[in-house]
Amino acid sequence: MTIDFENEYGEVPGLELETLAKQVIAGALDDMGCPYEARVGLLLTGDKEIQRLNAEHRGIDLATDVLSFPMTEYDRPGDFSRFEEDWIDAFDPDSGELLLGDIVLSMDHVLAQAREYGHSVRREFAFLITHSVLHLIGYDHMTEEDAAEMERLQERILNQLNITREESK
Repeated sequence: MTIDFENEYGEVPGLELETLAKQVIAGALDDMGCPYEARVGLLLTGDKEIQRLNAEHRGIDLATDVLSFPMTEYDRPGDFSRFEEDWIDAFDPDSGELLLGDIVLSMDHVLAQAREYGHSVRREFAFLITHSVLHLIGYDHMTEEDAAEMERLQERILNQLNITREESK
């Protein structure tokens, strides 16, 4: 697995952001049964830049916590079987890795939401990456049923990684 990691935000004391991101992305893809080596782009930034990107790509001129930019569409969320036939457009021709897409994460939101929800920055960071990986593999939360499924998967993945809501701040 390759993560194209870029940190425009800076360090967060007590957290090795790139290492944690790799752990969470790998854990989510393993849990979802991804049969391929994968490549994901991850940009850590602040509210000003994510607001600009949100306005540019979604027409919403507000800061948000995370943006996901999937590279491919799925017939069914988390179903990788279509790539067996239609593999050329989905894979990096040099590395052979499945190109999942890009994640942009506002660290300003990570820090604020960790305080607001009363859990650790580590937990919020991991949660938002897990949430975004699910988007990259076709999951969404447009209906109550879809939202409930994403919540169930997020909790399962984070529990398997031993990243719980109860961990200390």
